[in-house]
Amino acid sequence: MYKNLPCAEDFLILWIMQYFNFNGKIFEYAESVIGPENRGLRYGDGIFETLKIRNGKIILGDDHFARLWKGMQLLQFDFPKLFTPEKLEEEIYLLAKKNKLMQARVRLNIFRGNGGLYDVKNHFPQYIIEATSLSDSSGLWNNNGLQLCIYEQAKKSKDAFSNVKSNNFLPYIMGAVEAKKKQCNDALILNTDGNICDSTIANIFIFKDDVLYTPSLAEGCVAGILRKFFIDKCKELEMPVTETTISTTILLNADEVFLTNSIYNLRWVASVNNIPYTHLKTQQLFNQLCKDYPAVFC
Repeated sequence: MYKNLPCAEDFLILWIMQYFNFNGKIFEYAESVIGPENRGLRYGDGIFETLKIRNGKIILGDDHFARLWKGMQLLQFDFPKLFTPEKLEEEIYLLAKKNKLMQARVRLNIFRGNGGLYDVKNHFPQYIIEATSLSDSSGLWNNNGLQLCIYEQAKKSKDAFSNVKSNNFLPYIMGAVEAKKKQCNDALILNTDGNICDSTIANIFIFKDDVLYTPSLAEGCVAGILRKFFIDKCKELEMPVTETTISTTILLNADEVFLTNSIYNLRWVASVNNIPYTHLKTQQLFNQLCKDYPAVFC
């Protein structure tokens, strides 16, 4: 499955991930570090980044940290002098080394500290860094296409905060719950206009009549790092991506559909709501990107 790992695999990941970082200090994974007044716990007051380490190196790290800093500014965090991208990058590498990982999925969670609704003690960022084992095959072509469903019970707003990876996007959480219930690999999220936004963990692209489309950032999707990389590189390959509005009708009549994110790169979609798709152009594009940008994409 693309997500929702079985309990046995969850246990294995936790066993492998022996340590995590909280505000610059290393703790054993079973230790507790936050209390009930923590605003990240109470309100989801924060944002996060998901990064990939491959062969001991963070992939597209500069882009990830640029997005993180932009998001923290939008959420009105204050920045201590020593809180820098370089410092966080160093701590990520130290944690990966501590956990003996050369291939890793890193989750960097930024949140405000203790305080009530208005009486936050300060706006300095607190953070937790996790590093879990990642298979060498995580970025390879998926021979079995994904089975997706459309989640309609909650819609994502289109506002100033839509493009950041917020800790409090309930539609994504419930979409993932619904996908598991329906035995889908992932769920597609709609915006408040009823158009396609993204999936619970990835951006979406479609081929229709040899033209490549993706929802624009104005549609409320997360500003994905691999989405940006992919759009830039497709321009270089003279296959420009049209960023636009994609209705469910357009999606269900597409020729091919695929998802992108920083961990899995590109995954082709076999069906949405049981509507089947082919994957010839998607696989050709995947192979070309692997050939031209192997350090990032393959």
